[in-house]
Amino acid sequence: MPVTPGPFAGRTVSDLALDLRAGRVTAAELARLALEAAARLGPALNAFVTVDAEGALAAARTADRELAEGADRGPLHGIPVGVKDLIMVAGMPATMGSRHFAGYVPDADAACVTRLRAAGAVIVGKTTTHEFAYGPTGDRSANGPSRNPWDPERMSGGSSGGSGAAVAAGIVPLALGTDTGGSVRIPAALCGVAGFKPAYGAIRADGVFPLSVTLDHVGVLAGRAEDCLLAYACLADERPAQDVGEPVRTAWLDPAGLTPCDPRVAALAREAAGAPDVVELPEGVGARLRETYTVIQSCETAAVHAERLAGAPGLFDPEVLERLRVAAEVPGWRYVRAMEERRRLGGVVAELFDGGHDVLALPAVPLTAPPLQRREAVLDGGTVAVRAALLALTSPWNVLGLPALTVPAGLVDGLPAGLQLVCRPGGEHLLFQVAEKAGRSGPR
Repeated sequence: MPVTPGPFAGRTVSDLALDLRAGRVTAAELARLALEAAARLGPALNAFVTVDAEGALAAARTADRELAEGADRGPLHGIPVGVKDLIMVAGMPATMGSRHFAGYVPDADAACVTRLRAAGAVIVGKTTTHEFAYGPTGDRSANGPSRNPWDPERMSGGSSGGSGAAVAAGIVPLALGTDTGGSVRIPAALCGVAGFKPAYGAIRADGVFPLSVTLDHVGVLAGRAEDCLLAYACLADERPAQDVGEPVRTAWLDPAGLTPCDPRVAALAREAAGAPDVVELPEGVGARLRETYTVIQSCETAAVHAERLAGAPGLFDPEVLERLRVAAEVPGWRYVRAMEERRRLGGVVAELFDGGHDVLALPAVPLTAPPLQRREAVLDGGTVAVRAALLALTSPWNVLGLPALTVPAGLVDGLPAGLQLVCRPGGEHLLFQVAEKAGRSGPR
């Protein structure tokens, strides 16, 4: 059964900002609501690993005082935010979801957290991550699995599962995540919220614990796409282009070229996208994208954890440990070839846009949220590995560094399905234009 939602369910950042400036609510009151919801829903969802009540209330009082004095930092001023426990927040524990970092407290903020503070946001706490972000299921963490608000016995997705659960449950209206193969968009799709992974490097990753530096992106999750855009504008080095109302040419990318897909999920996503044209990946490109992603991630992740793997393997979750051992066996020559292949694949996919399309639309995830700990699922009449299925439609855009946005498309058997929109760097505003139209006309 779904959990009873918290105070921010269905509330947009824009609405909250208006209430703050009209004096209908204070930032301190919003912070208290978030803290109360985190305490109430904590046992059911495990969305937060650390809650900083004292720090949140102090930041909220500062935000109120600044607004009263006429100092307005923008749309995030006074808004409660969750931060994934892979992103450094000075003075707050950062476990990375692992026993390796029990008791670790960083003394400096990540670059994106510095931007959050400069925007006046109120950091409520750190959200649960799959151990070291190395998994899309969200159910392997030293503090236990994050759970889906639609059904706590099901996956929230990962690795930013706590952020997805916290936003979907209405504990906070906005949360930061990281996305190496889909780790923002997968939880967004499974939990029924919006998740945005910008172009590679658009939000600086300084102070974020790495998984795979070539593929890592900082992203945002919110109830609606418009709030992801507000946050992105505050976090990015360059402000996104403005929507000037030009027609957006959207094409449906047939997901069959990447993975088997639940036809009900695909139908909902396609209806929400409203894309008249259909394009397909050339034969074999899907397999090449999967191989390239796997090799790059494996080699870079093994390098990050080589000393821990050699010196204290018993501190890893057993499933994560096994994956790391397999990753460490990938030879260097495959990494070199994968980096070369990445450039070639960029050219292949660019042809889909060169054909006259601005945005590609496809499902975010080919299935609804699986039960916790489930590692196989039936898709389109065949058995698939859950981890591979969760990553299949999102990881290509990490390989290519393209902006990708996931928004709710509807429900299948009472569980959310997501629509994913992809564009070239610089066209991010077009994603949000399509998302706005999908939100008005798509099934809910």
